[in-house]
Amino acid sequence: MLTKKIFLSVVSALSLTLVANVSFALTADEQKGLDISIEAKKRDLGWQDNTADMTMLLRNKQGQESIREIKMKSLEVQNDGDKSLTIFNKPRDVKGTAFLSFSHPVAADDQWLFLPALKRVKRISSRNKSGPFMGSEFAFEDLSSFEVEKYTYKFLAEEALNGIETFKVEQYPVDENSGYTRRIVWLDIQEYRVQKVDFYDRKDSLLKTLTFSGYKQYLAKYWRADKQEMINHQNGKSTELKWSNYDFKTGLSDSDFNRNSLKRAR
Repeated sequence: MLTKKIFLSVVSALSLTLVANVSFALTADEQKGLDISIEAKKRDLGWQDNTADMTMLLRNKQGQESIREIKMKSLEVQNDGDKSLTIFNKPRDVKGTAFLSFSHPVAADDQWLFLPALKRVKRISSRNKSGPFMGSEFAFEDLSSFEVEKYTYKFLAEEALNGIETFKVEQYPVDENSGYTRRIVWLDIQEYRVQKVDFYDRKDSLLKTLTFSGYKQYLAKYWRADKQEMINHQNGKSTELKWSNYDFKTGLSDSDFNRNSLKRAR
C-alpha cells in the first residue's frame, strides 16, 4: 500500500507530466496566441480598483435611439477574476437597477441583477450568460473581465487595421455555456490593446463586432477606450458605450461588491 507521502509524490509527478504534455501539444500558432494573450493581461495588472461614468446608447434597426446613464465600479482581485458593479441612474424606468459580476478564470462567473421594481436580486444562471444585458447588444458574458484561462488560442496573422499594426488572434471559449464558438481579436502590436472583436455564434456564423476607439492612458500605464461600439450583424441593432471620468485606486474593497451592495448602490 502506498504511504501518503509516496501517493502525493506520484500525484505531483503525474500532474507535472500532464502539464508538460499539454504544453508540448500546443502548435506554434497556438503557443503564440496564448503568449500574446498572457502579455495583454500582464500589461493591465496592478490598477487595484476604478470608477467611471458611462453612457449607453441603444440603437434599433430603424435607427431609433435610447440613452442610459450608468456608474461603473471595478475591483481587481488577486488570483481570481475581477469584480464589477454596474449602476443605472437614468432614465427613470431603469434607475436603481444594479448588476454585480464576479469573474473567475476557470469556474463559471457569479452574476446578480437587482431589479428595483420587483425589489429583489435575481441570480443570472450560467446557462443564460449568452442572453442580452438590459436590452443591449452586449451579452452577460461580455461583461466578464478577460481571464486567460477562459479560452484556448490560435495566432492567425499580423494585420493592419485602420492604419494600426495588430496581432490577429482566435479565441475559443472553454465554457460550454458560452454563446460563442469563437472570437477573433485584434490587438495592437505596440501596446497590446484590443482594437476589435468579432463574435461567432453557436452555428459559427458572424454574430457581432465590437470596436474600441479613443484610448487614453491612466497612471502612466493603464489604457482605457473612451468608446466601444457593439454591432449585431444579424438583427441590425447596435449599442454604443461612451466612458468618462475614470478614477483609479479610490479605496474600493470587497465590502463594496456583494449582494447587499446591489440594493443600496448609488
